[in-house]
Amino acid sequence: MISKRNTAGMAAAAVLLGLATGAVAKPVYDYADVISAKPIVRYVTVRTPVQECWDDVEYYTVDHRPPGIGARTLAGAVIGGVIGHQFGSGSGNDAATVAGTLIGATVANRSAYRNGTYGPVQYSRPVKRCETQYRERQEERIDGYEVVYRYHGQKYATRMPYDPGRTLRVRVDIRPAG
Repeated sequence: MISKRNTAGMAAAAVLLGLATGAVAKPVYDYADVISAKPIVRYVTVRTPVQECWDDVEYYTVDHRPPGIGARTLAGAVIGGVIGHQFGSGSGNDAATVAGTLIGATVANRSAYRNGTYGPVQYSRPVKRCETQYRERQEERIDGYEVVYRYHGQKYATRMPYDPGRTLRVRVDIRPAG
């Protein structure tokens, strides 16, 4: 059975042999023990739209005219025109007819309003009203992990995007000094 130290020793020897012969060395990998992996947490505010609806009442006004007001006004205009035509002569007769028509229409119209059930009437109808509100809440997001590991008795630290577990694959890089 080959131990971790023997594996690392063989890997180092292979790298040195490759360097001595001038060949390009392939990277050598080994495993280190993870001491700790602490999550790096940041808090974000999440806004969620929520639509709230309720039933409401809308009021509106309608002006009611008395029934038959048009016929009464027309009848008053005809009667006033006939009466006005009885006065004056020549072009004055035409003016008296027009004046009688206008006065008769006005008197009949006002009489219809006075005697009728005229007036504004207020009505209501149900309506649905909605409004969008925003609810906020805090959420935790993990941005990565601060990892401390041990390789051949030395402690190292790095930042990783994921939790590596109990062991961490490391690349062994051996270079000549000097």
